[in-house]
Amino acid sequence: MSLRASSRVPVPRAPLSLSAASPSRSLMRATPSRTGHDGLIPAHGGRGLTKALVDPDEVADAARWASSLRRVPITSRENGDLVMMGIGGFSPLTRFMGKEDWQSVCEKMLMADGTFWPVPITLSADSAPARRGEQIALEHRGEVVGVVEAEDCWEMGAAQRALECENVFRTTDPEHPGVRAVLNQRRFNIGGSVRVLSEGEFPTRYAGIYMRPEESRRKFAERGWRTIAALQLRNPMHRSHEYLAKIAIEVCDGVFIHSLVGNLKPGDIPADVRVRCIDALVKNYFPPENVMQGGYPLDMRYAGPREALLHALFRQNYGCTHMIVGRDHAGVGNYYGIFDSQYIFDNIPTPEDPAKRLLCQPLKIDWTFYCKKCDGPASLRTCPHTKFDRVVVSGTMVRKMLSDGMELPDHFGRPEVIDILREYYKGLTNKVEIKLGHAATMN
Repeated sequence: MSLRASSRVPVPRAPLSLSAASPSRSLMRATPSRTGHDGLIPAHGGRGLTKALVDPDEVADAARWASSLRRVPITSRENGDLVMMGIGGFSPLTRFMGKEDWQSVCEKMLMADGTFWPVPITLSADSAPARRGEQIALEHRGEVVGVVEAEDCWEMGAAQRALECENVFRTTDPEHPGVRAVLNQRRFNIGGSVRVLSEGEFPTRYAGIYMRPEESRRKFAERGWRTIAALQLRNPMHRSHEYLAKIAIEVCDGVFIHSLVGNLKPGDIPADVRVRCIDALVKNYFPPENVMQGGYPLDMRYAGPREALLHALFRQNYGCTHMIVGRDHAGVGNYYGIFDSQYIFDNIPTPEDPAKRLLCQPLKIDWTFYCKKCDGPASLRTCPHTKFDRVVVSGTMVRKMLSDGMELPDHFGRPEVIDILREYYKGLTNKVEIKLGHAATMN
């Protein structure tokens, strides 16, 4: 669906100045800020960190202006994507994708200009914009958090939803949480440039953990790190995570334990509990000069291999040269093969322009566990013993056993972490059934 052109009240094309009587054009046309050379891996896309966040001293004027616009409520996932565009986490993207980008990303993992991108970043709405160029306020939990200038709009019919689900999630099963989100999204997708007015609760609720790419890059540079491995976490940090991180520390300057602080599916453990577990583990079992903890504002999509690529892409923007990829990265249930998220890195498009390629590399590590005969952590590549000698450790298994009131076997997790989790589960009044997939059981 194309947007019809319409006459608009002309506004001055002046430098960004939200104190002007009509700030809308300068707000939407603001040039994204970029980082200078910091000696680290370049941000994705070759233009530095591109950020759509309005300057702090201009937010009040921008918010007053945005309050006069038509409002569209956005989902938690869309809000996380918006914040990432605001802080430069999705560089070079500062817009919700139009139809051409959306389709190309779904089918080819490339934006229309040839930039590598594995997962569509879209905004849904119940109704189409009134005209091309309409500026729409984006509302989340009662707060206007941004503005989009509508440049494209198309209807997400059954065929379009199936195309996205088949390509991104490899299934159209509505039981898959990512598929369910696409099937339940609103009728239209709106593409266009954004300006971000608020990062929401992330900077305050997760103070000391929530981190912007420019902050992580500055801290890496201050420590003299040049090779940095990111450890993606959506579960409490258990013995296998600890082992993966320590392998990475041996071959990189440092490890960035990077936790998701957005929304998860029911039954997963909330971010504040996970952060306490990481704090306990890092304090007691890691040399502090070799590890750093941070948080990022996205929801999980559970897109398995495609999401692993997205995780690597924005870790590049955060300054990481590598990302640890273990078993069933970003998976759910039995929708993906155990190591599909590793294999996909060998089968991605390579744009002609090197700046448009994915530069962050996977650190592929086999299935890890605690082996009683080896008397320590091991993997399928290093341990010759049978599954009966192994204590299989997974976040899902930990959640399942604690939720069901079961005792955890020795070496399942560090005692400091297990104590925090037991306290959390003891306080739950409503429990969600946790299903074990093949990645959690080694079957």
